[in-house]
Amino acid sequence: MNKKHIPDDVREQVLHIVERFNRKNSRRADCYYAARFQGKYLYLDRSDFGKIGPICRLKYSGKMNDWGFAIFKWSSERYDPDEWMFPGSELLDGTIEGAMKAGLQAYPV
Repeated sequence: MNKKHIPDDVREQVLHIVERFNRKNSRRADCYYAARFQGKYLYLDRSDFGKIGPICRLKYSGKMNDWGFAIFKWSSERYDPDEWMFPGSELLDGTIEGAMKAGLQAYPV
């Protein structure tokens, strides 16, 4: 397996997970997560009332339940894998769903 890129079948699974999460957790059509891929990273951005911004970055490890996590810090305008002191960090469990739940706590809609 090439760990420099997220395989196409995993990308499809990710898109389904994000879509399912949005359907279940978003009460508004203009508030939702959007996934984008670059190399071994999955970036989870969120549209809040039509304005899209970064929330977190996940690093693919080769397993769907063991993604590395980095929160986007607006103070430095970068992703920080060492930051663990934020609301919602206790929801991180290596899954995409856990990252999205944590993002909703860290950056409430």
